[in-house]
Amino acid sequence: MEDKRVAVVTGGSRGIGRATVAALAAAGHRVLFTYRERDAEAKALEAKLREAGAQVISHRADVADPAAAREVVQTTLGAYGRLDVLVNNAGVHVPGVKLADLRVEDWQWVLDVNVSGPFHMIQAVLPRMREQRSGHIITLSSNVTQRLPAGNGVYTVSKVAIEAITRVLSKEEGPNGIRVNAVAPGPIRTDMLAEALAKLSPEKAEAFVKSVPLGRAGEPEEIASVIAFLASDAASYVTGQVIYVNGGGPAG
Repeated sequence: MEDKRVAVVTGGSRGIGRATVAALAAAGHRVLFTYRERDAEAKALEAKLREAGAQVISHRADVADPAAAREVVQTTLGAYGRLDVLVNNAGVHVPGVKLADLRVEDWQWVLDVNVSGPFHMIQAVLPRMREQRSGHIITLSSNVTQRLPAGNGVYTVSKVAIEAITRVLSKEEGPNGIRVNAVAPGPIRTDMLAEALAKLSPEKAEAFVKSVPLGRAGEPEEIASVIAFLASDAASYVTGQVIYVNGGGPAG
């Protein structure tokens, strides 16, 4: 069992993170996932996957704190002895607010979680991945980087930053055997999508979903399967890429 790969997934208690934890566990990874508040959901997921024979640990942490990010890595190495995959999934948003009306504290909160959080986690995992001469870093971006929609400015800014980090880091760490990619979902059936659609009228919300060429919102498992692919040897020559998983892309 010592050679089984180990993955860390941030924000793993719900939505895309939860589906990713399950997908990586099903692919044979030993997984540690973080969560910030949802103790009951995290413990339930941990118990469910362990009952199915997976090795999974839930760990409460705010990865926007660099000390917490280092602790996550230390806990993972203490439990499993190695670290092969980092999935930066944890994210927040402030939907339906124009940039001119956005509170400074909300601007900072989104950037702290969505940009600084992955940055802290990346810095924490790199020493071990460099030592191993291998590793895979996958960060969640968003279809908004193509759409640049009104009313979601700081979230869009944060995801544009993630795509820049992904491309720069892939060039810096490729010589160390480390692959770096991003996955950019379109509208996916998660709490975050529900919160965003709630800011629209029912008619506009329905029209937005129908604007997807495939005619529907995606499921978290459809994102998780792409993440699992990127973490696998099947993607051994894929790095520095942003992969859009968006049903063809919504309008707007």
